[in-house]
Amino acid sequence: MECCACTVAAAVVIPLSLLYFASPLIRKFVAGGVCKSDAKLHGKVVIVTGANTGIGKETARDLARRGARVILACRDVLRGEGAACEIRASTGNDQVVVRKLDLANTKSVKEFAENIHKDEKKIHILINNAGVMMCPYTKTADGFEMQIGVNHFGHFLLTYLLLDLLKQSSPARIINVSSLAHLFGAIKFNDIQSLKSYFSPGAYCQSKLANILFTRELARKLQGTGVTVNALHPGTVGSELTRHSIILNSLWKLFSIFVKTPVEGAQTSIYCAVAEELENVTGKYFSDCRPAYVSSKGRNDADAKKLWDLSCNTLGIQWE
Repeated sequence: MECCACTVAAAVVIPLSLLYFASPLIRKFVAGGVCKSDAKLHGKVVIVTGANTGIGKETARDLARRGARVILACRDVLRGEGAACEIRASTGNDQVVVRKLDLANTKSVKEFAENIHKDEKKIHILINNAGVMMCPYTKTADGFEMQIGVNHFGHFLLTYLLLDLLKQSSPARIINVSSLAHLFGAIKFNDIQSLKSYFSPGAYCQSKLANILFTRELARKLQGTGVTVNALHPGTVGSELTRHSIILNSLWKLFSIFVKTPVEGAQTSIYCAVAEELENVTGKYFSDCRPAYVSSKGRNDADAKKLWDLSCNTLGIQWE
């Protein structure tokens, strides 16, 4: 009996001991790439959507530390003001402001863009970071399925409305935060709003693939304008993005050693925004501050054009 107990104890203690001693190496591997650029952004204007928490907040903090005027585009203005206050205090940069933006409402997107045009003469960096993940089936104010509505249509419209300022500010950069999940995505052109059937992980993967295809087609259209656009995978990050999934929330907490912190998850967004070597790079996809693999569906130019046309028709805009 004692032998059996010892065996069980050893089976538990030995793996835990190995994990404890190996944890620094595991954390270093999980953290991934770090943006090593020391580029300064004095005189530059940056917009980060969803910047009141998670990687958006840490991206905004880093860019504010570099001297940029940073606009936190947030649905929850009160939480946004709290984040802005914290960033101003930690960076010494008082040019960190909050503007209301609800990507689930095209009226809010238009009002945000209108106010930006009134208040800002230029925009040098637009980071489309905000997102929703694996939520129950809900609709945006305009009747879009929430994940495709926020993650794709909202940012598509926002970029369209701010593009003239970006062009006037060239060289300028657009960064779309996508995900490794795009590998499992498929654009349901005949049911993009998931009216016929809804599977929340599938809808999320579809929206992340949409980010990749949008980046690809927009890069083609912006050739020669001085505005670049790239997409990225931030990694598996411990943030509020998983709030709609009890399972993911539990797994992230249980295996936190394998999950990036928001600071670590923000590194590729920061890299795409400031790295000098990316000045003329466009239409690419990055992870851990280096080029990453894009699925064959994400490299389909015909689908990119088809999604572009569908998006314009859905939003009622004409984008030359």
